Amino acid sequence: MSSAVTTRTKGGPGRGVRTGRPHAAWALPAVLFFTVFAVAPMALAFYLSFTRWNGLGDPQPVGLANWQKLIHDPRLTQSLTVTVVLTAVSWAFQTVVSLLLGVWAAGRQRNRAILSAVFFVPFLLSSTAISLLFYALLDPNFGIIHGDTLGTTSGAFLAIVFVGGWQFIPFHTLIYQGGARQIPEVLYQAAAMDGAGRRRQFFSITLPQLRNTATTSGVLMVVGSLTYFETVLILTQGGPGTDTAILPYLMYEAGFKSYDFGYASAIASFLVVAATALSLVLVRLSGFGAMRSTREGM
Repeated sequence: MSSAVTTRTKGGPGRGVRTGRPHAAWALPAVLFFTVFAVAPMALAFYLSFTRWNGLGDPQPVGLANWQKLIHDPRLTQSLTVTVVLTAVSWAFQTVVSLLLGVWAAGRQRNRAILSAVFFVPFLLSSTAISLLFYALLDPNFGIIHGDTLGTTSGAFLAIVFVGGWQFIPFHTLIYQGGARQIPEVLYQAAAMDGAGRRRQFFSITLPQLRNTATTSGVLMVVGSLTYFETVLILTQGGPGTDTAILPYLMYEAGFKSYDFGYASAIASFLVVAATALSLVLVRLSGFGAMRSTREGM
């Protein structure tokens, strides 16, 4: 069976064949993978959010009890505030650093390929291993920093932001590097002929041409920040007190400390809805959906 639709058009030998889109069957493995490992777990969590279940026996339907508990939970407001602030600060920190590194890595400096490979190493490590490493480095007795950094609200918060950025900035750097390489060189040549320096070229050419890349990277950062868990669990355990208890950690406490998997599923479902809605808003406000070209600058 042919994998693409082929039609003949009028004209010479060079214009006789036109190849259409690949057959839909090529998408079947990806659709099945996404259904089994994404859609099905989300549907199960949504179902469990209407039940009472401690992990043993059969779930007992309770209607909207878990959702009402979530709405009236005094910890929800604090956790939601911490989650939003953490997401905003992480986005600002990772965007600035990864944008600058990505644009630099797209140039022609000596040893650029080697340095880019070194920068990418943290992304290859697991979040658990990285969190354990920094937990040891920040230990007040044996760490490299004197003082109880994780024992203060600001120190614990900044530690989470830095550790998350240290791991994921390389990934977003790679995204910006690919976007910067797609910018037509003729734009910089014309700007140089008009007397524009590197700073002016960066703000007048590079940044506008990377708007769609920034949207893609930003959506990934926001969704990733909303699902922080290992870093908070290992570094702070939601502390000091509950100052870094983000929504995923609240979900963990409900499910694996209180064994209230129905309530934990309600928090998980709320996170999915919030992350999806926020992503759609970002795409809508940025105009990313109206982009037609697959290349920056075209």
